[in-house]
Amino acid sequence: MSNPYNCLVVDDESDIRELVVLTLERMNIIADSASNLADAKHMLEAKSYDLCLTDMRLPDGLGLELVEHISGKHAGLPVAVITAYGSAENAVSALKAGAFDYLTKPISLNQLRPLVESALKLSKSSHTESIDTVDLIGESPAMQQVRAMITKLARSQAPVYISGESGSGKELAARLIHANSSRKDKSFIAVNCGAIPENLMESEFFGYKKGAFTGAAQDTLGLFQAANGGTLFLDEVADLPLAMQVKLLRAIQEKKVRAVGGTTEESVDVRIISATHKNLNDMMEKGEFRQDLYYRLNVIQLKMPALRDRSEDIPELTQKLINKLCAIQNIKVPMLEQDASKLLQELHFAGNVRELENMLERALALCDGEKITLDDLSIGNEPKMRITEKASFDPGRTLEISLSDYLEDIEKRAILKALEKTNNNKTAAAKLLGISFRTLRYRLSKLGLAKDGDDDDLDTEEDNL
Repeated sequence: MSNPYNCLVVDDESDIRELVVLTLERMNIIADSASNLADAKHMLEAKSYDLCLTDMRLPDGLGLELVEHISGKHAGLPVAVITAYGSAENAVSALKAGAFDYLTKPISLNQLRPLVESALKLSKSSHTESIDTVDLIGESPAMQQVRAMITKLARSQAPVYISGESGSGKELAARLIHANSSRKDKSFIAVNCGAIPENLMESEFFGYKKGAFTGAAQDTLGLFQAANGGTLFLDEVADLPLAMQVKLLRAIQEKKVRAVGGTTEESVDVRIISATHKNLNDMMEKGEFRQDLYYRLNVIQLKMPALRDRSEDIPELTQKLINKLCAIQNIKVPMLEQDASKLLQELHFAGNVRELENMLERALALCDGEKITLDDLSIGNEPKMRITEKASFDPGRTLEISLSDYLEDIEKRAILKALEKTNNNKTAAAKLLGISFRTLRYRLSKLGLAKDGDDDDLDTEEDNL
């Protein structure tokens, strides 16, 4: 039988101490108690604990001081604070100071037990497991900082707000925080807030009871209930309407939800991670996003860097993406030519990692299977501006041919390359080029590439679409 866990309970109210100690002992946890800050510090020096629960207000100081003391001298010890009902600011301050989680008075045993279980899982794993952030590719200073932050965030229950441009890896970071936390055995539920119709939001988030509205044929769980014990990732949280923001704030603060059509609230143990590419500060100034919700979501912020700000990571990231795409398609991994690799490092990548992956997927479809060339990267794309091209462009230089002829030549080569790659299958070629079949048919005729008999072939292919 494994050794029992040890917990320190710090509260000046004897009835709360007794309630918590009794609950812990029923969970086979050895519980010691202290009534003030000084005694708690002495006990921490004298004995090793797996968890500390402390009230926010103590006779000789604040529980916040104990949180900071533990963070500095007993690193790795999870500490949770107990705050008065409605003291949201205190809870946020404690989480920012390094607290694992918080409870509000009056203490609910339905909330205490899962908190303790999560903290003890974390305490146990801290000595036996290392943080796995292998999916975050790159050794740039920016990515090293991101990995270090994920390591810290995985040891907390604090709400996390992930900022960054579209395609920069916000959901990947959220999944890694969850996968390395004490909640990893429970669900990770990701939801795009902008994809849910406004009139369905409350029932989607909190569930509904049978008969609550037309079509509600049975009791249905919401996202909070589905993520109970795990993590709820709110992507594009800026798209939540104001009415839903109020309800979300209450659910986060009270850790309770009420299903649509229900008469009672139920406790939920959910960690919230949110993200958006929009500027929430600007939205708050315009009255489009609630300030109180912002401060509950943005307890700790993780900023994902844009790909152009870590161009030194592009070669490694490119190779890993090519390997991944080839494994999915079960094809041989082609070599990336040096000129093509150099081009990728010079591109702006407004769409970040997602844009790079899309470009490589298209290049794999167009290459000869042995190597990826500059032409393979360009086909089917709108012209990409290199970072270095602005400086070298000379507006006074006279082109040897007209601009229209120059562009037509590029278009011809792209179309011919696509047709060659697809064995003259025009439907497949149009797909590779990112245009419709009708557009390809028109361009073939306009550029003089249509052969005798092509019209009949085109009509046949069009009929099969």
